Amino acid sequence: MSRQNILTGSPWEDKMGYCRAVRIGNIIEVSGTVAIVDGEKVKADDAFAQTNNILERIAIVLEEAGASMKDVVRTRIFTTDISQFDNIAKAHGTYFKDIKPTTGIYEISRLVAPEYLVEIEFTAVLSA
Repeated sequence: MSRQNILTGSPWEDKMGYCRAVRIGNIIEVSGTVAIVDGEKVKADDAFAQTNNILERIAIVLEEAGASMKDVVRTRIFTTDISQFDNIAKAHGTYFKDIKPTTGIYEISRLVAPEYLVEIEFTAVLSA
């Protein structure tokens, strides 16, 4: 089977030795992704906007891998503040209301920088 690495140009990809997503055969694994916090549209205290930003960006990554959000079978959501569950769930539900992948949401002590409230990993499987 061939391997397709999907890169986004982030300086961390070379620094850390990873890529945004890997497709092997019909399976696509997407690395943990945080929001682009710009302080206007996506703020450091807005878990809904951060989750929405992540989902918007991963939809594009999946397209590059030949997939779509409809192919997502699992998400793993990490948050530094579980009290934001409703806001995170609302954004997740906007994209996955009818798809309904399996998921888990986990409160962790911190992410790579204090402005990040949410990080999400994705697994997608294309129909054979």
